[in-house]
Amino acid sequence: MKKKTIVILSVAAVVAIGAVAIAGPIIYRDLIVGPAEAAPTVQAPTPDDAASTEPSDDLSGAWSVAADSFAGYRVDEVLNGTNVTVVGRTTEVSGSFDVETLTLTSAEVSVDVASIETDSANRDNYFRSSAVNVAEFPDATFRLLEPVSAAAPPVGGEVQTVSVRGELTLNGETKQVDAEVQAVLAGDGGQVSGSVPITFADFGVEAPNLGFVSVEPSGSIEFLLNIEPA
Repeated sequence: MKKKTIVILSVAAVVAIGAVAIAGPIIYRDLIVGPAEAAPTVQAPTPDDAASTEPSDDLSGAWSVAADSFAGYRVDEVLNGTNVTVVGRTTEVSGSFDVETLTLTSAEVSVDVASIETDSANRDNYFRSSAVNVAEFPDATFRLLEPVSAAAPPVGGEVQTVSVRGELTLNGETKQVDAEVQAVLAGDGGQVSGSVPITFADFGVEAPNLGFVSVEPSGSIEFLLNIEPA
C-alpha cells in the first residue's frame, strides 16, 4: 500500500509539473500581468474643461509637451507558446510644435528610450543592453516632414484625426514613417495621441528569439501627449 501511494503521488507530481509548464505562461499573462494597457487615445474633456464651444480660427504660436505625457512601444511576443502583448512606457518625453493659423508647420518630439519600462525588469534590461544601444543612442526622436492642417476650425472637446508624415530616429537609424493622429482642444491646451507602426529591423533592432520566448518582428511606437502654449 505504501509503495502504491508513493507511485500515485509521483505520477500526480509529474502531472502537476507538466500542468504548470503548460499553464505557467497563461497564468503569467492572465493573472500576474493582466491584460495589456489599451492603446492611448485622447480623452474628450467635459464641457467645463473644453472651454469655448466656438470654433478656434487661429492657434498660431509655439506649443510644447506638458506634464503627464507618455510614449513607448507595443509588441506581441510568444512565451512558451502563449501569446502575450507587451507594453513599455515612459513619461520622459519632451517636444515643441509651431502652428501658423490652423496649420502645424513644424514639430519635434524626443523620448528617453532608456527610461521605458514594462512589467519585467529582465525584459527591460535586455531591451536596453541588447535590443537597443541606449548607451550610444539614449533618445528616439520624431520630426515632422510635411505641414498638417486641420480639416476644419477645431472646437473644444471635439476630436479630429489627421495623417502625419515624419522622420523617426531610433537606435541611430532614421526612417520615414506615417501615422494617424488624434487631436483635441481642452481648456488652454489639448491632447495628441497616435501609433506609429514599425519593423524593428529597419532600425537595427533584432527581435529576440530565445527559445522559450520570441518577439514579433514588427510592433508600434505609441504616445499620448498633453500640449500647452509655450
